[in-house]
Amino acid sequence: MKKEVIVLNCGSSSVKFAIIDAQNGEAGLSGIAESLGNKNASLSYKLDGHKEKVALSENASHSEALNAIQTIISSTGVKPIAIGHRVVHGGEKFKQAALVDDSVLKAIEDYASMAPLHNMANLKGIVTAQKAYPDLPHVAVFDTAFFQTLPKKAYIYALPMSLYREHGIRRYGFHGTSHKFILDSMAEILNRRVEDTSIISAHLGNGCSVSAIEKGRAVDTSLGFIPLEGLVMGTRCGDIDPSLPGTLQKKLGKTADEISDLLNKQSGLLGISELSNDCRTLEEAAQQGHEGALLAIEIFCYRLAKYIAGYMVAVPSLNAIVFTGGIGENSSLIRQTTLSYFSHFGITLDEQKNDAARFGQSGQITAANSTTPVYVVPTNEEWVIASEAATFA
Repeated sequence: MKKEVIVLNCGSSSVKFAIIDAQNGEAGLSGIAESLGNKNASLSYKLDGHKEKVALSENASHSEALNAIQTIISSTGVKPIAIGHRVVHGGEKFKQAALVDDSVLKAIEDYASMAPLHNMANLKGIVTAQKAYPDLPHVAVFDTAFFQTLPKKAYIYALPMSLYREHGIRRYGFHGTSHKFILDSMAEILNRRVEDTSIISAHLGNGCSVSAIEKGRAVDTSLGFIPLEGLVMGTRCGDIDPSLPGTLQKKLGKTADEISDLLNKQSGLLGISELSNDCRTLEEAAQQGHEGALLAIEIFCYRLAKYIAGYMVAVPSLNAIVFTGGIGENSSLIRQTTLSYFSHFGITLDEQKNDAARFGQSGQITAANSTTPVYVVPTNEEWVIASEAATFA
């Protein structure tokens, strides 16, 4: 018997949705309502392999989108057992998924200052979905929960400790559901128990993070207090000199919010290339000799290689390095360029296997004599959310 769960991921201007079988991860329905609040708001979905579109009104709200999604779900005849909600920030309070009640809703709102664009949208989605499905258990699954095993040496910043005690200033980490899925998948691939599996997992998409996982426990990760620290990302800068935001405010005559927008939405691959935040566009342009695209890819891969190499310190019993996410799964060029920095570590790429591991194809991409195996594994964050929500049904 199927255990089907509605999975909702509400962003600031979008709602991703799916019906996932919690037992095998199959998605009978998946879709997205996007550009909400704008004149070109739209909703598209795929049901049993067939793509469809639903008209939304101009400047459609999250509520209108969720009502449309409810109509689509009702038309399938599926009887969901629960609703799983992705919530970006759970602070230190949530070490695992939580059944939504008033105290959970308040905590999500309280943590919104740490993820203002995400948590309030997540909260809006939960409250609206509760009205639509009052009889189903609603479960909050937190991006940050997986990283509650980090030791203090990994999550404490070199700032006055009072900032941590009084304001919760620390590294939290994100993409937790993806890194958890990769850990579980690699344990199966390597025929090891999860608690005996040690990997470095690189989730590469528009947002990017690397996680060090030693014997089934996250021990370090590149994203920090908010999803801005660490790697170069699509439009986010990653690591920079801490003095730069203040310096830029003075030099450019901008407000703190304007500088935050610059670092989050105008930087990264887009800022370096002055062309695009889409890796596919940049790879095509690089082939044509576009200097900005070439530089963006070079910096992206160099920074990624440094993080992976650095996390070898945190994972002494390393079993494998893993690439996942839209870029990690599909860009053989990014993987090849990144791994070229590891030749003196004895890590040897098999170019044929690397080229084959794309578009949903997983597998080992290193040669048999490589000192450390490297894998490509497609992630499935929705399955993690569905599985955790199903335990409350």
